[in-house]
Amino acid sequence: MTEAHAHGAQELCEAGLDLYTSALSEGRVSAERAAETPCLLDLGLLQPDIEDLRWLRPVAPTLALHRLLRGLEDRVADTRRREEWLAETFEGLMAANSRQTMVADTPLINTLSGFDRINEAIEAAMVNASGELLAIQPNRGTQDTAARLAFSLRRDQALLDRGGRIRTLYQHTARHSPAVIARYEELRGDAEARTLDEITDRLIVVDGTVAFIPANADRTLALEIRHPALLAFFTTTFDRLWRLASPMYPEAPQQPAFNGITPRQPRHSRPPHRGPHRRRHRRPARPQRPYRPRAHRQARRHPRQREPRPARLPHRTLRDS
Repeated sequence: MTEAHAHGAQELCEAGLDLYTSALSEGRVSAERAAETPCLLDLGLLQPDIEDLRWLRPVAPTLALHRLLRGLEDRVADTRRREEWLAETFEGLMAANSRQTMVADTPLINTLSGFDRINEAIEAAMVNASGELLAIQPNRGTQDTAARLAFSLRRDQALLDRGGRIRTLYQHTARHSPAVIARYEELRGDAEARTLDEITDRLIVVDGTVAFIPANADRTLALEIRHPALLAFFTTTFDRLWRLASPMYPEAPQQPAFNGITPRQPRHSRPPHRGPHRRRHRRPARPQRPYRPRAHRQARRHPRQREPRPARLPHRTLRDS
């Protein structure tokens, strides 16, 4: 193949098409002229003239087209057979190495920037989730809580519809939040909520395979964690806090009150702690001693320095007098 016609073996260039058209109109073309377009011979569009080998005669377009299509079909069938063989061969290899490939391709800790990117990552993790969602949601204000809960309501309900479970920890103040109350009135499924006096920062664990925690104060950065040891730590911490928390939903039983104050009420409303450092404030006051003159007190302290008392006369002597 010449440099001027350096194209694929199964391709027909413009010069070759013009020469083939000329050969069809004239009935033949010289071999010297056809040497400049070898693609015509490669495609079988020209064949030698039996009577004179210096000339080439064109093959009928109908026959040439049928021959080319048949060759193309054969190549397609061969390609499909090769694809099936490769798929069958590598299916077992991919199954055996799927876990190592997943670990190698997926970072154990990934940084997410921006609320949109964080929400997209959480939604992507929850699309195929069907197990359990663990969440710790601290209260950051009424507007923030209402917007966040409204945004997550749809994806949480989708998880519950797939048979999943949701457990969430709030602070005690969330019991009086209209947004939180409205959220659990709309959710349908296995959703539970409990409250504590104090909780950690925001935490989301999806199916025990991926967790999300904030990476800065304003929550514009987050960490997507897939490390098994960290996931086990998050899950264990959540379970311990869950056992200490007070149920809020689906049922909030009446908490026993001590001195009219329930465990859910603020800490500052409880009576003062009765510890050792408080005893001095409750010790009963000592009775005041009667006032004594200074001389008398010194006399009591130094009996040897007291003046002797005058001798008393006998009783009978006084009677005689």
